[in-house]
Amino acid sequence: MRLTKLLFICFLALSTSLTAQDIHFSQFYMAPMNLNPAMTGVMNCNIRISANYRNQWASVLRSKAYNTYDIAYDQRIPVGRYDYVGVGATFWGDQAGSLNFGQYQGKLSASFSKRMAGYRDRAHYMVFGMEAAFGQRRLDITRAQWGEEHDGEGGWGGPTGGGEVGLDRNSFLYPDISAGILWFSVFNEDANIFLGGAYHHLNKANITFYDGTTENLYSKFTIHAGGEFMLTSRLGLVPGFLLRLQGPSMEIIPGTTVKFILGNARYTDQSFQIGLWTRLSNKESGILNDALILSTRFDYENFTFGFSYDLNTSSLRPASNSNGAFEFAVQYKICGPERRNVYCPNF
Repeated sequence: MRLTKLLFICFLALSTSLTAQDIHFSQFYMAPMNLNPAMTGVMNCNIRISANYRNQWASVLRSKAYNTYDIAYDQRIPVGRYDYVGVGATFWGDQAGSLNFGQYQGKLSASFSKRMAGYRDRAHYMVFGMEAAFGQRRLDITRAQWGEEHDGEGGWGGPTGGGEVGLDRNSFLYPDISAGILWFSVFNEDANIFLGGAYHHLNKANITFYDGTTENLYSKFTIHAGGEFMLTSRLGLVPGFLLRLQGPSMEIIPGTTVKFILGNARYTDQSFQIGLWTRLSNKESGILNDALILSTRFDYENFTFGFSYDLNTSSLRPASNSNGAFEFAVQYKICGPERRNVYCPNF
């Protein structure tokens, strides 16, 4: 019994360290402010409202699978003739496992877009962004199950053995600060490129459940790039790239989507995209091909709908029965009367 409890405590300490990594979406381009605070307000309309949902490992954890969601609002405000200020707010949550381990964060972000060269239809911008947030982590240790509680017949109902194990705190808040930068060039309505970088968790908050100990949240570095290039009047490519480094972990997502213009492009904004991406991560033996990502996106006027599915390609395929994660994303933009022709890429 004592060995079981000791192993549990070690596992708990390890799991809280591992889960200190941030949430992530395969459709990272549909959650721009989680990607980089410099993306705040960078849009061709005045207001953007977005929501994302991700479900992962349901084939293994069933009802206790990882569920991640995000809702966001941001707005751009013209400053002078060509520059902009962006303001936004985001709330995200992530919960999984028998112990209802949860992470939640609410944050405010702001950006400043400075035109460096060009004019409205063909311009180059530098954007600086900052973000301040409060996060919460919580864990319900009373849901833990012990070996001696098993009834030997496939159920749980024996005497509890977990009374001696506890946490100093089951829930706590912590501050979080991040910053980012973005460069983009717009050549015309159908061609653009961008490159951005962000430094998350500047203050490296202490996120341990135990008093008197320190478990600092790893800082995270993000580099992302992409563009849009129309090959014909109705067919284009929208490539993208994402690199994240956080503590010992690395994530790389390269890929592209093919864009098809629908309807009469002169009078309506309708398009459909289908894409293929791959997610790479690091392990002791080298680079691991973790998943292939199939994505779709449909733009209709001011609405955008996205869906993606991760095909598991790692050594965990037997456990997951080759099932992966799925995501839904939606955006709604409010343009209003002030729209200065082409300003930025259509994220």
